[in-house]
Amino acid sequence: MQQKILFITGSINQTTQMQQIASQLPDFDCWFSQIFVDFPPFQWLIDNTEILSKTVVSGQFKENSEKYCREHGLKMDYKGKKNKYDLVVYCSDMVIPDRMLQTKTLWVQEGMIDEFTTLSKIVKKLQLPPYLSVGTSLNGSSNLCDVYCAASEGYKEKFAKIGTDKHKIIATGIPNFDNSEQYRINDFPLHDYVLVATSDGRECFRKEDRPTFIRKCVEIANGRKLIFKIHPNEIMERAVAEIKANAPEETIIYTSGNINPMIANCEEFITQYSSAVYVGMALGKKVHSFFDMDELKRQMPIQNGGTSAKNIAQVCRDFLAFEGKKEDFMKNYHFKITENELVYG
Repeated sequence: MQQKILFITGSINQTTQMQQIASQLPDFDCWFSQIFVDFPPFQWLIDNTEILSKTVVSGQFKENSEKYCREHGLKMDYKGKKNKYDLVVYCSDMVIPDRMLQTKTLWVQEGMIDEFTTLSKIVKKLQLPPYLSVGTSLNGSSNLCDVYCAASEGYKEKFAKIGTDKHKIIATGIPNFDNSEQYRINDFPLHDYVLVATSDGRECFRKEDRPTFIRKCVEIANGRKLIFKIHPNEIMERAVAEIKANAPEETIIYTSGNINPMIANCEEFITQYSSAVYVGMALGKKVHSFFDMDELKRQMPIQNGGTSAKNIAQVCRDFLAFEGKKEDFMKNYHFKITENELVYG
């Protein structure tokens, strides 16, 4: 019988990453589920309130992810109740039901991790559930999964510093951020502008002075063509109104669309808390971010020509083939990346 793998999805970025990894595992029985909880009070909030509607466990994230899975013919098993699985591949280790930890688990980094805040420190210090930190600052730090696949050696160091055993973490690179050169060839019609990517901080309960940020972007543009790409999780009406009130009339606003070709064609790229900054950096653009630039350079995702999904799939294969205790797999699993391939020892 084929071994069964359950891929846990979240945002469209996370969902497409999981699909790419699964596509490298055609000889396994692959299923997909949006990230979920088994804790009844938490589920009641999802079913009866709007409190969690801007998180990946519900709302448009769940709707968009499940729509994508249906459109691409992916087999769906919400909450993983149809089958007994041999491996669960997670996009977030902030919400993992205890029953899922009885099998082998592997975590894949999504992209940028939110800023480690005072609240994050309090949650870690008191050993509270990671999701109480609000945002993704503690994603990758719970140490719950058996294997962790990180975007780079820099991120491996980061996750080890904030809670996950270093020997569990492999710098494999991550799909969607490992081949930025491909975006240079595109049909986006505009060129030579300053691009701004906003973030959904306010929707995730963080404070922000958006008018001041917009005016700063106008200052950086200094008369050049200015384009804003609004984060899909934002309240669009508010975001558009703020740009129109604080930027020149000729400013262009996009509320949807693929940002990567926009980055490839821009002169300068301004971000807040966006993983897209790594695409700009990989393409040699002048970039701005609310994160420290030296830290971003250390954590820059490996550019391996788009082979990260294959790398992660190979780790999945090796983990599934391992016959010892799942906790022992990473103790003797050594590798290095040579010419875009994993080499095992």
